[in-house]
Amino acid sequence: MLTCKDATRLVSESQERNLGFRERWALRVHLWMCDNCRRFERQIRLLRQAMRIMAHRPNSESPAVELPAEARERIRQAIAERDRHSH
Repeated sequence: MLTCKDATRLVSESQERNLGFRERWALRVHLWMCDNCRRFERQIRLLRQAMRIMAHRPNSESPAVELPAEARERIRQAIAERDRHSH
């Protein structure tokens, strides 16, 4: 039985190489039982899809989607908090 650490490693590796039969089978069994790793796999797939889309977009100075003001503020606060703790 795979641990979550092993499963997430295999999910990541599966983006770069074909997994062997045993690896695929063990990963499928783990994902069938583990909500968190299944969520991680979906997130990895979405990130990969987004990166493919971004790679084919013409360069632009402005983002395609403007973040809501609340999201921008949360990001600013998180960066400031990180900076405070890193010094």
